[in-house]
Amino acid sequence: MIDGDGGERPCEPTVSVEVDGAPVVKEGHTRHREPLERHLGRGAARRLNLLPKVLRARGERTTGTRVLGLDEAGRGSLVGPLVVGAFCLPEDRLDELVELGAKDSKALSPRARERVYAGLGSLGTCRQVVLSPRTIDRAVVHGRLNELEAEAFARLVRELAPDVAYVDACDPNERRFGRKVARLAGGSRRIISRHHADRDFPVVGAASIVAKVQRDRAVAELREELGEDLGSGYPSDERTIRFVRSSLATRKDVPDWVRGSWATMQRVKPRRPARTLDEGEP
Repeated sequence: MIDGDGGERPCEPTVSVEVDGAPVVKEGHTRHREPLERHLGRGAARRLNLLPKVLRARGERTTGTRVLGLDEAGRGSLVGPLVVGAFCLPEDRLDELVELGAKDSKALSPRARERVYAGLGSLGTCRQVVLSPRTIDRAVVHGRLNELEAEAFARLVRELAPDVAYVDACDPNERRFGRKVARLAGGSRRIISRHHADRDFPVVGAASIVAKVQRDRAVAELREELGEDLGSGYPSDERTIRFVRSSLATRKDVPDWVRGSWATMQRVKPRRPARTLDEGEP
């Protein structure tokens, strides 16, 4: 059910652990205190400094922890793939990730995303799973889109083997989604599932950048292959709607680059004239 490569790419990392619902990171990085406060706000930055005490109280180690962020791009797109991105790094490099500018990809311009993406490889490991429109259609028909995404997240957890993974939940019930990813990943790794995790955890922000950059590149390749301006690929983009409508008007099948299961397709499909009763009679 899962396409695409899980190859390494230049990208970046982040680290966080949960203390009563608040993200925290280990202390001792005073030289980066100002960037942390600028990125997270003073209250959140202060909470980051609680981690060593919390881990010691739990009997957990405070160094060598590998943290993974997971997010997707293109879930609502009409054209092109859905890309699940991952970024994994040592916890003690979180400050460097923040200084690099890792955050929710939606808060960055395309040029800024590419710049941050280029620096991620020096801090950690980037991976992605690419889900084609056909794979998405098969899942949607059976009401399994969330399951498909959870499978892709779990695959990356298994491959990167972090101590803790932060995931941006696509399910309205974030804890249910986290349990599903944990079950599919197997093992005893800790999964923390949150809505808006790309906004609240820099490591998930980095993963969102990986996913977005890879998705944008896939759409650019498709644009070059088709030789036309297909827009962003999203139903809200009139260029995309015009392009899909024009393409469907000249063919009877649904192209493999478009998601035939999307409700938008009913709106853009050309209406064939109804046959009359005497049509076809001798």
